[in-house]
Amino acid sequence: MIGPVPGVAVALGALLVLAAYYRFRADSPPTSYADGGIVTPKIGLTTTEKPSGLLRWLTTVDHKDIGLLYILFGTAAALWGATDGMMMRTELLVADTTVWNVETYNAVFTTHGLTMLFFFVTPVFTGIANYMLPLLLDADDLSFPRINAIAFWLLPPSLLMVRGGLITDVVGTVVGLLPLEIAALTALEPVAMGWTMYTPLSVEMTNPQIDVTLLGLHLSGIATTMAAINFIVTIFTERPDDLGWDELDIFSWNMLVTSGIILLAFPLLGSTIILLLLDRNFGTAFFAIEGGGPMLWQHLFWFFGHPEVYILVLPAFGLISFMLPKFCGRRLFGFRFIVYSTIAIGVMSFGVWAHHMFATGMDPRLRASFMAVSLAIAIPSAIKEFNWIATMWNGRLRLTAPLICVIGAMSTFVVGGITGVFLAAVPVDLVLHDTHYVVGHFHLIVVGIIPLAMFAASYYWFPIITGRMYNRRLARVQATLLVVGAFVTFVPLLVLGYLGMPRRYGVYPAEFVPLNQVASIGAFILGVSLVLWLVNMIQSARVGTIVDDADVWNLKETDQFTREWQWFEKRLAERRNERPDPDEEP
Repeated sequence: MIGPVPGVAVALGALLVLAAYYRFRADSPPTSYADGGIVTPKIGLTTTEKPSGLLRWLTTVDHKDIGLLYILFGTAAALWGATDGMMMRTELLVADTTVWNVETYNAVFTTHGLTMLFFFVTPVFTGIANYMLPLLLDADDLSFPRINAIAFWLLPPSLLMVRGGLITDVVGTVVGLLPLEIAALTALEPVAMGWTMYTPLSVEMTNPQIDVTLLGLHLSGIATTMAAINFIVTIFTERPDDLGWDELDIFSWNMLVTSGIILLAFPLLGSTIILLLLDRNFGTAFFAIEGGGPMLWQHLFWFFGHPEVYILVLPAFGLISFMLPKFCGRRLFGFRFIVYSTIAIGVMSFGVWAHHMFATGMDPRLRASFMAVSLAIAIPSAIKEFNWIATMWNGRLRLTAPLICVIGAMSTFVVGGITGVFLAAVPVDLVLHDTHYVVGHFHLIVVGIIPLAMFAASYYWFPIITGRMYNRRLARVQATLLVVGAFVTFVPLLVLGYLGMPRRYGVYPAEFVPLNQVASIGAFILGVSLVLWLVNMIQSARVGTIVDDADVWNLKETDQFTREWQWFEKRLAERRNERPDPDEEP
């Protein structure tokens, strides 16, 4: 048997590897970047140039670099979480557990939800806001650049902690083939408590990985709150004098409201997680019957959980409202009403949490009040949809990839939103609450409007980020596939819910097989669409057509050449000035 390696030896080995790497990099030539800037590996005490290579990304406080790190991290988390989803849909192709076992299904169900909600959607939107908000506000950077960097670097260890059980399980299986001691690895099993972490199950399960997961979620909440504070301060203090609140762009408005919700919701989640950790490890009774009871967990969790839905979707609303007019040749219809509706959603989101608890037997008078607010919050969402349609009315539509994504997002939002209104009615919810209807409704939002808004933004701002243009034909195919895949995957789940198929189960009656197979085929279409997007982004960033004219979308014709494109135009002019004249003698 090989004994344990001392920590000092590991640290010294790591330092030697780093020293050798930077010694090798010291003699490398300067690196050119797409925006025309040149960085050099020679780092002086008084220079303002960025270091090159890995050191640049580990030490950067530039909002654009950190924005890219957020986007790359969120994309990696999305691929990981989507793998969980594909595993579940593969299992649901048949009625029995013939592909995975029940324990594996419960584990991937749990990690899928936690990964996609905490480490995919919010980090990607935070990355987009990191990159674009200072450009839209004509600011040099976010107000707290170092805090911005810290907030990002808290996320990778958070993700590893949340998913640690799966990682240690895989590593333990591999290492178990060697003559090594792996008891510490096998002790941490994948968490299978469900992403809502309901008590008493989450208290009574003995798996120590649950504690690690809870700490990882707490750490991610701290990171998200830090980023939200940074956005709020930046929007309030970094705007130029000529940019009043009535002229602030709609995406910045949505990020401001989203950040305000985060500031109120995530600290509560962190406190609730601490209470759960105390119950698990120190014998307290916050969520025991003799204490607050399991219902206390549901109240605290959903007081965070439903505002979290709007934390996820409001940035997508902002992107749609921002990009749609650019491809319709018109101004955004009802700008002020869309701003007011965004603020209304932010306020009302904290008054609807208990509609997740209609089936728990609460007082009918409370159920009625929460039903009323849950129905009312659909009004500001409908205002947005009708204003988007009015913006398109009599517009000069250009069916580019961003617009296809935006129209697809509007379409999935109609179906996903209306099905949510039905769930706000107590009698309907009591019938459909524990069925696949809820899964279909929720995922038409989370896998419909949200990713489509992200893809639209990736295409719309791709020239700014890379200095190149993507493959437009492939992008249109990818966007269309994603819209089709979303409907094919999740509309059958609505029907399955009406037929009574329960959610959260890997085993189900055989009469539900055909519709489940249709849904799984739709999931595979979504997977193909995601692969096409990745290929397009990577290849276009490498060999795409170089952009020489900043007015890629002909925005000057409609007087919508906004500040970020003006910044890009200045960068292109600087790059042209830095290029040597080919006719000039050396």
